[in-house]
Amino acid sequence: MTLSMALTKGRLEKNTVEMLDQCGYGTEALKNKGRALVFADTKKDLEYFLVKANDCITYVEHGVADVGVVGKDTLLEGGSDYYELLDLDIGKCKFIVASLPENDLFNKVGHVKIGTKYPKVAQNYFLGRGMDVEIIKIDGSVELSPLLGLCDGIVDIMETGTTLRENGLIVLDTVCPISARLIVNKASFRLKRKEILDLIADLESVVKNNAQSTQ
Repeated sequence: MTLSMALTKGRLEKNTVEMLDQCGYGTEALKNKGRALVFADTKKDLEYFLVKANDCITYVEHGVADVGVVGKDTLLEGGSDYYELLDLDIGKCKFIVASLPENDLFNKVGHVKIGTKYPKVAQNYFLGRGMDVEIIKIDGSVELSPLLGLCDGIVDIMETGTTLRENGLIVLDTVCPISARLIVNKASFRLKRKEILDLIADLESVVKNNAQSTQ
């Protein structure tokens, strides 16, 4: 049976294709895609399509995609009606709490405002610390909000920390590490169990080989 696989567009797409290449899959169409959005694997009974991160969860939950590759950051903020079966160990970064040096968020007396693109992650983090904060949803450059006085601090994704440093912000704490995950539709896992387990085994072998090569 043909498997359908939703890939998150952008850098995660590129990293996933590299992994599939290492597995011996036929991803030629994904590398020369033009304006197309759906692609057939030339060596496996597998079909790919490209989506935005949040939509990856939606397509998997509704069974349009049997499997999907999406960042843990999106999973923490989004739905949960799927199986998360493999950490692909790509797209690695982390959620952090940051502020201007003079803003001591954890010892501030009174109202604390936090700017973030990830309100659910931020709320859960501060509740875990016993802090009742006001979460302000920001879709653009989160780093701008403490500079202009909209927020006392931010919760955001950090890879290198360059943007934070350039804007005079410091990291106060790490919320959690992030990487890309393989998620699976629950019904598909029953109906196409062998095909999905074969795919997972192939990708898992690449994860292990890449981990060994970096040791």
